[in-house]
Amino acid sequence: MRRGQLTGALGRVLLCVGTVILLFVAYQLWGTSLAESHSQSVLRTELDHELGRADRGTGTTTPGTTPGGDAPAPTTAQPAEGRPVGLLQIPKIGVDKVIVEGTATTDLRQGPGHYGIAGQGPVTPLPGQAGNVGIAGHRTTYGGPFYNLNKRVRGAPVVITTTQGVFTYKVTGSQIVSPGDVAVMDATTTPELTLTTCTPRFSASSRLVVHATLASSRLSASAATTTPTTVPSGASPTVSPADGLAGGQGDWVPPLWWGCAVLVAGAVVWFVARRRSTRAVRALVYGAGGVGVLVVLFFFFGAVSPLLPASF
Repeated sequence: MRRGQLTGALGRVLLCVGTVILLFVAYQLWGTSLAESHSQSVLRTELDHELGRADRGTGTTTPGTTPGGDAPAPTTAQPAEGRPVGLLQIPKIGVDKVIVEGTATTDLRQGPGHYGIAGQGPVTPLPGQAGNVGIAGHRTTYGGPFYNLNKRVRGAPVVITTTQGVFTYKVTGSQIVSPGDVAVMDATTTPELTLTTCTPRFSASSRLVVHATLASSRLSASAATTTPTTVPSGASPTVSPADGLAGGQGDWVPPLWWGCAVLVAGAVVWFVARRRSTRAVRALVYGAGGVGVLVVLFFFFGAVSPLLPASF
């Protein structure tokens, strides 16, 4: 192969690689939001059903009697991973999202995730219960629920609605820590809420942590009469977190398979087009085949995304 031909081939390869990178950035910023929006719709329907069933079973709410604030909900068993936990609302920064159980990449792709699964970081109580409740969320991808979490929100209300009632927290402050600093999730004797996300935006080098304390609660009648689990009231159950505040990471196998599929699809389109004699037919093959390659790329990007830091 002549030097000019080699240079031309290398240039085309670099152009293709650059295009794929740009498409991946576009997927992260917009494509992931479409996936998150669909997941939120499904979760909201499921949560509305659970809340409606709880309302039909209780009818009234009972205010708490803890001095200085309303009573926390009794401790109960954690829901299964991927199930809706409650509705998170922070009006000051426009957050209105369903919380999902778990902080693995597959969980946070659906919305803010509750730290409640062993092996994915600290295990914390459910919202509204005694102790330090932990919730993580993406900053810039998958809808970016915590995109504006860095804004001055001291004193702002954070409302979480679950089948146990409606719980309003007040933001008390924030800090920036390393991804491995799980001390922010330490057990507390008072009902608290800790929100975590990546910082700065478009980076996973640090974690932004926002703290809040329970200001008021409206317990459902069923929650008020629930017998607590074996976890003592006021305690925050934790485990030794192997992943810190980063949550669980994805598997390398799916991206490898989808990467091979992209290469095969691209090679087939190129081979078929090269065998066509006229420029118009080749352009048609490249156009139609390119759409197919983009579809395969979409699934490839979806497989690669879980390899990124879980709260990115």
